[in-house]
Amino acid sequence: MRLDGLDAAAIDQGAALIAAGELVAFPTETVYGLGARADSDEAVAKIFALKGRPTGHPLIVHVADRAGAERFAATLAPVAVRLVDAFWPGPLTVIVARRPGVADAAAAGQGTIGLRCPAHPVAHALLAKAAEVGVPGIAAPSANRFGRVSATTAAHVGEEFGDALPVLDGGASRIGIESAIVDCSTGRPVLLRPGILTPGQIEEAAGEPLHDPDAAAPRAPGTLAAHYAPTAKLRVMTTDMLRTALQVLGAEPLRLAVYSRSIPSGVAPGVVHRRMPARPEQAAHELFSILRELDREGVPLIWVEEPPPGPEWDGVRDRLGRAAAS
Repeated sequence: MRLDGLDAAAIDQGAALIAAGELVAFPTETVYGLGARADSDEAVAKIFALKGRPTGHPLIVHVADRAGAERFAATLAPVAVRLVDAFWPGPLTVIVARRPGVADAAAAGQGTIGLRCPAHPVAHALLAKAAEVGVPGIAAPSANRFGRVSATTAAHVGEEFGDALPVLDGGASRIGIESAIVDCSTGRPVLLRPGILTPGQIEEAAGEPLHDPDAAAPRAPGTLAAHYAPTAKLRVMTTDMLRTALQVLGAEPLRLAVYSRSIPSGVAPGVVHRRMPARPEQAAHELFSILRELDREGVPLIWVEEPPPGPEWDGVRDRLGRAAAS
């Protein structure tokens, strides 16, 4: 059931459904989320069941503001406060110590919890209205089957779950890949998942260097080795590898798709080609939509040219690497 996210009545309806313990999909600036009230373990269980997501894989709780975050956090370390002040609302999730007895299912039983305040106006309106009716935050992973390509439009959500699921339509997600995740639970910032924000931007706001995760790092969404996968087998290749592979295909190659920056279209018969944008933010915006589009072509293989080096490409590189691992 698609609802107009610009309609106040639709926002009211979505908030009422969330308050009643039902699921509602909604847009954020990163991807679409599959939401349930975070303070109800019974409601959150519906997310895991519908997605086919393991219950030990935690969810991000979306809040309307910093005050909402304090409903779930036992404490906000100074570095978390600096990051929240710099990037909220926006594409950054902070992991902090969890308030005891709150959102146990959303946190997958961990003593930490991931919190984000999204910038999308429809998400903000939904969160604000939900707070008015007694919902302190909405737990929401990406609105797609577990391990598959994330949804960045309301139509993608419908492809995943059918028409019965209520979806607030807010247009295509502006950013297109999930938020960066920084663990602040130990008092020092640890980057667990890259996003559109570069490490340099995060370090500048944090006032200290980012650290690499170790064995003690909390479990976090979207960090499994295999994730974000299309139905077709995806392989990431260097430019030289891709050129060589295309040259040896022959006159009637195995049907496949190519997503590349430097390889021209019309490279070989039967190859479905899409050009990767030269700018990382443009590539991030379209990445999941392109993977879904190529899947609809029915190809068994997708060859992707490796993104350029540089931290601004880390988010795209991370998603492609995990998709290829599947």
